[in-house]
Amino acid sequence: MNSRSIRPPWEFLQQATVPALQSFELSRLNHASNLKKEIDTLLEQWLDETAAAMLARFLMEQPIVHEQATTRSVTKHLHAAPHQGQSRALVRTRSR
Repeated sequence: MNSRSIRPPWEFLQQATVPALQSFELSRLNHASNLKKEIDTLLEQWLDETAAAMLARFLMEQPIVHEQATTRSVTKHLHAAPHQGQSRALVRTRSR
């Protein structure tokens, strides 16, 4: 990351006309706005990546609960299937 110090061109600014100062001001505000957009995008990406990592960590720390829930769900669907065609469909969807 670039951490340069900002030094406004004092001589130019002291001698500049009002329209030139207005133009300089708008230029700096535009640059600041562009930086903010970049920061917003990076912050959103950082939040998404951090949330995904936290979800993975949570799932790693809860393997028994996760496995029990999956077993209960599959068992419930198998008991509800009145004939072999529905259980085959269940197996087919689980294997994907």
